Amino acid sequence: MTKTRRPRPAAPRSTGRATAAALALTGLLAVSACSGGSQPARQAGGPAVTAEPAALSPSATYSGGASGSASASGSASGSASVVPLSPALTTRLDAAIKQAMSEVGVPGVIVGYTTPTDTYQRTFGVSDKTSGAPMTTDMYMRIGSVTKTFTTTGILRLVDQGKVGLDDPISKYLPNVPGGDGITIRELGDMRSGLYNYTFDPDFQQAFFADPDRPFTPAELLAYAFKHPANFAPDAKFEYSNTNLILLGLVVEKVGGQPLPEFLKQQVFTPAGLSRTSLPTDAAYPSPHAHGYTNQTLSGGVEDSTDWNPSWAWSAGAVISTLDDLHTWSKVLATGNPLINPATQAERLKAKDVGPSPDLAYGFGLFRTHGWIGHNGSLPGYESVVLYLPEAQASLVILLNTDILHDGSEPSTALARAITQIVSPNNVYTLPAPPGSASPSASSSGSSSASSSASSSATATGSPTTPRTPGASASLHIS
Repeated sequence: MTKTRRPRPAAPRSTGRATAAALALTGLLAVSACSGGSQPARQAGGPAVTAEPAALSPSATYSGGASGSASASGSASGSASVVPLSPALTTRLDAAIKQAMSEVGVPGVIVGYTTPTDTYQRTFGVSDKTSGAPMTTDMYMRIGSVTKTFTTTGILRLVDQGKVGLDDPISKYLPNVPGGDGITIRELGDMRSGLYNYTFDPDFQQAFFADPDRPFTPAELLAYAFKHPANFAPDAKFEYSNTNLILLGLVVEKVGGQPLPEFLKQQVFTPAGLSRTSLPTDAAYPSPHAHGYTNQTLSGGVEDSTDWNPSWAWSAGAVISTLDDLHTWSKVLATGNPLINPATQAERLKAKDVGPSPDLAYGFGLFRTHGWIGHNGSLPGYESVVLYLPEAQASLVILLNTDILHDGSEPSTALARAITQIVSPNNVYTLPAPPGSASPSASSSGSSSASSSASSSATATGSPTTPRTPGASASLHIS
């Protein structure tokens, strides 16, 4: 396939443009309470790399708040139930998805929804805007921050093998992590380490956007993060940071004794029954796959990001998967079966409030929102939502080939909300928009008003939905 090459700038970007370019590699949580510093918010038309967040039994509860005390954090809004599919309901779903796509400007989407009695699989729109080729349900897709669920599962496999402790300091496994004696494995997976998110670093953003085909090593990514002081003391609060997942990926490699892609294949993908899921080591992309479209570019214009090298996202956002595999994974992630011992899975699900929403909580590499357990993902050109509603044994997977925000919100959120309003009206999927997101009046070039920019840099976080910058759900959406 022919690559769409971005034009190289004749001169370095202006300070304003650099701020707007925060690769979105976020996942779900770009909420103001998550912000620990002055990170740039993703602007409409500007680059920002982001990356973005399980079932236990229906009676399972989640601990919320910084203290971990029991709360309604992430609980269902009413009893968890789903509406049986019928021809009339299927017609409503089709129409709602098409309307949402039209409203937020999504070229193509793959949707799968299953319960013990019903199955809905549909594709809408195109996989390639140039040729007009349609989306198909068998396509491989980049899934952004849903990658985090696999990396953290790798850690939990090592916990069950007695090789890693969740409350061990990261310094036990990796040297030279700033404040590593006081940051635990659990705090990294819970997004409570306080470590600076490398995808916010201006030098990283410039390096990525100047050449999105270049490879990055984990050591290089950490160097961008570690030149900044921590945003807060460990466990003081929640802040989505892709740096946490790069460290956990390195722990898996060191303790597991294998490169991360091989470990995940042998200990996570294969035993979970995921035959079409992989963590690439370069820009290789199995066929068939959809082209991805992003405005996380130096110019602010829309470009084809299909073949950009995802090494910058690595263990935080580079996994490739398919609809069928992710349906399987949604239940494995939420229940732990057959990969994780029940006691260890219970530790994973000790989610804490992330605020300001009373129905949003984050655990060890996953989130719960309005009863749904899972994660979302976003990186330039692609977004994903992978969810499981335990009480109804319902799975929802959404894969789309754009990450361009609409009115400051992720397009994947609009689609998931439209679907759940119909199939699970007591459990409607909702995530807050990234604070400081560009307003609808932001220019197409990615600029915004001074007040918007100031607000962005004061409050943006890197959640499963964060200001966009190259990187993994906080900017560099690896949602």
